[in-house]
Amino acid sequence: MKRFKTSPLQITVHVAAWIPLLWLIFDFWQDNVGPDPIREATLRTGKAALILLVAALACTPINTLFGFKPALKLRRPLGLYSFMYASIHFAIFIGVDYGFNFKLIPDALLEKRYALVGLTTGLILLALALTSTVGWQRRLKKNWKRLHKFVYLAGILAVIHFIWLVKQGVLEPWIWAVVVAILLLLRVPRVKKGVSQLRKLVPKFG
Repeated sequence: MKRFKTSPLQITVHVAAWIPLLWLIFDFWQDNVGPDPIREATLRTGKAALILLVAALACTPINTLFGFKPALKLRRPLGLYSFMYASIHFAIFIGVDYGFNFKLIPDALLEKRYALVGLTTGLILLALALTSTVGWQRRLKKNWKRLHKFVYLAGILAVIHFIWLVKQGVLEPWIWAVVVAILLLLRVPRVKKGVSQLRKLVPKFG
């Protein structure tokens, strides 16, 4: 029987991915979520989803630049955790704001552009999560890689969602936009080739 080996790095990532949710639950328990707990929960779950999605996008560039292959094994769990937080984020939005009345959702999406972009991002992550297994990889074959390239679009849309959600003048979402842009730039063939050559100048890990 084949045994699944889990490295200390993988264990660390799994533990770290649960911290935002456990922290949020603890703060609710301690009544330490401010005057608007629902908004606080929405923002914190959305932020966690974005951080984990960006971390998933960073795995391949990290391997390209540093030759750190263990990072590649973190793409799937990071992506799934991002989907988990995005799902909680969306559930809070439709559950609390609209009482799970799906008849009101279309109007909300038309009125709030950030909500429409957020929903699109969530649907992409849903499709990627459902097809993340080896079984689906075998069924879809070459189309599997094509489908999962939509994670790049999800990263872009997630940043746009954040930018449109916050007030003008807030710098943080633009910092995330720069990070995502750099990570996507590192996937351009010419750039990737150049970065791979730089690997000879930096220590190799793993």
